[in-house]
Amino acid sequence: MADYITIKGYTLQNRTSDPLTAGAAGASWSSGGDVNTARNSSRGMGTVNTAMIAAGGYDGSNAQAITEQYNGTAWTEVGDMNTAKTQGAASGQSPYQNSIMFGGGPALAVAETWDGSSWTEVGDLNTGRRELAGAGISSTNALAMGGQNNTDNLAVTESWNGSSWTEVGDLNTGRAEDAGAGGSNTAALIFGGGPPNKANTEIWNGNSWTEVNDLNAAKSGVGGAGDVSSALVFGGTGASVDTEIWDGTSWTETNNLSAARRMPGAGGTSLSSLAISGLNASNSEIATTEEWTAATTADSIIDTGQVYYRSDTGDMKVTLGVFGTGAWSSGGNLNTGRWLLGGAGSRDANIVFAGTPNESTNHALTESYNGTAWTEIGDMNSARRSVAGQGTQTAALVTAGRTSGTTIVAVNESWNGASWTEVGDLNTARQVPMGTGTTTAGLVFGGVTGPTTEQNVSEEWNGNSWTEGNNLNTARGALGSAGIQTAGLAYGGFVYPGGYKNETEKYNGTSWTEVGNMNTGRRIGGGNGTQTSALAMSGRTGSYIKNTESWNGTGWTEVADTVYSVESATGTGVSNAAGLLIGGYTGTATQATSEEWNVPVVATNSTITD
Repeated sequence: MADYITIKGYTLQNRTSDPLTAGAAGASWSSGGDVNTARNSSRGMGTVNTAMIAAGGYDGSNAQAITEQYNGTAWTEVGDMNTAKTQGAASGQSPYQNSIMFGGGPALAVAETWDGSSWTEVGDLNTGRRELAGAGISSTNALAMGGQNNTDNLAVTESWNGSSWTEVGDLNTGRAEDAGAGGSNTAALIFGGGPPNKANTEIWNGNSWTEVNDLNAAKSGVGGAGDVSSALVFGGTGASVDTEIWDGTSWTETNNLSAARRMPGAGGTSLSSLAISGLNASNSEIATTEEWTAATTADSIIDTGQVYYRSDTGDMKVTLGVFGTGAWSSGGNLNTGRWLLGGAGSRDANIVFAGTPNESTNHALTESYNGTAWTEIGDMNSARRSVAGQGTQTAALVTAGRTSGTTIVAVNESWNGASWTEVGDLNTARQVPMGTGTTTAGLVFGGVTGPTTEQNVSEEWNGNSWTEGNNLNTARGALGSAGIQTAGLAYGGFVYPGGYKNETEKYNGTSWTEVGNMNTGRRIGGGNGTQTSALAMSGRTGSYIKNTESWNGTGWTEVADTVYSVESATGTGVSNAAGLLIGGYTGTATQATSEEWNVPVVATNSTITD
């Protein structure tokens, strides 16, 4: 029998404390010293949480010029700014002895630099504003982003080179209300803000802004720190304890603040930062400071699956990945809004095709998603709606549907990543069936052959032709699907008149078996996943609903609602931890929106028991 080091690559550890996740993912908040003057909307500057300054802010009565310096234990008042201001911005990832602060209320253009002992006024911004965001690495390198000129949200970006400000590329989304930001004037990140509250994240490459993955929750009045590869956001709307970390690609919820707050001061990095003062839920200024500190190398987890012995307690423990709480956030909008469309692929790499914007026009359009934005690519040969889709972004099938009026078709097309080719038709023409599988091993089931004729027929695709398999137990159309040809899942659906179904069936490659029912029967908005890990997203029960349910292979659990109540959308994704809901119809409007579902995975140390 192989020993543990052969299997895992490392030996059992003997420890007297639990390991932590390395880097920002293993960081946590702890109490620090109170500021001398409680205030909101101050700005923090510094690279580590043991050496920072907090300048400006609002004490509940007046804008402040106060500057306080932190030594890792206590705050000391030092030289005041020349101009009192609140809701300004600063080069937050700078050594505090070499910082710049700019803008602020009421719509100021003034900028001042700090040399470790005093402030000096330097060149003004081109556009005076408050509630803006700032990034930078020194008093000669800064970026001013967004803000408000007392009436409008701004998208204006200005770059500071040490002597003057230059207007550069605008944000894609104008924002104010203390968005979070970090980085430099050639590589920056901005996130959150308002009004209304935003989840949008954008990256600056020195020339232009690009939208990337959203925060898990829309929020304004946040604290932010870090850079384009690793950032931190905390607090915000209504006074929150929520904290999220950015890994260069996406946001993950992590350890919360102890004290809820909005409009805190912040500075530093994703590994070492401060949450400084701010407003509590009662809209009162608080003086508390919290320190964000990452795990050291000696503390860190080597890998999930690491087993260790706690010699101080006599416990055997293991580090495991544990799923957190899932949440929906906004994804990129389709170029062409539609419903009764099909989709294939994962959450961040997928395509959608077919559909209708108004029930009188059918589309052959195909769009591809890269996790941020949609791009139109090669059209289908046959424009239609009410189709089944399956496969991946580069190898997919679109099957069946309705081409016009009451014309229902069996047409099947195969996508190779560049173009569609007509291949073998289904045996039974139908609309609103559902599909799952691949371009060489597909499965289509259910659907409708007439206005009131639901089908239980299932057919298997071998890459060349369709063969009828055993039928579903419950005939229905507009259902959800997950899995592969030999391990499929069918759930929900509709039977005329007014029969919203909650039945779930699984397929073993030969026959269908009824398993646990959904909590809410519905015409599915969108579905995704596998036979043991799936999502049912939104839909219709007579009214349009936001309900999301997660399937674990045994039963359904209600989880967080979608943003929009839609039916006839499409869903993509490979599990109940990551999904995308695309397009659809709200009852009054055709949607171009997409919504991203994410369940963060957090490393947790668990005791091994008998």
